[in-house]
Amino acid sequence: MAKQIDDITLSPAAAARVRWIAERKGRGEPALRLAVDGGGCSGFTYRFGLAESIDADDRVTETDGVKLVVDSISLDLLRGCTVDFVDSLGGSSFKVENPNAASGCGCGSSFSI
Repeated sequence: MAKQIDDITLSPAAAARVRWIAERKGRGEPALRLAVDGGGCSGFTYRFGLAESIDADDRVTETDGVKLVVDSISLDLLRGCTVDFVDSLGGSSFKVENPNAASGCGCGSSFSI
């Protein structure tokens, strides 16, 4: 069974967007998976997707009935983060406010520590 996390937050705007995407794709329980991969222009990059499943070693937080799922390997790089959804004239995207990042790229999709 996945463990609950309290130090990563999914904003209400992000939860609403995940729910909307899950409904459009005909998914039952809405859950967003956030992972960190090596690469990107700053060293690490964020990877988002609907969670197909929740594994026993995953960590989970919930906002408004929507789950945010983080794998145990990515957890240390994401502690203290807030995942938000921004809809602006420049585009719509999930954004991570990461207090662990020493720097990031201009588009906000990668970071360094």
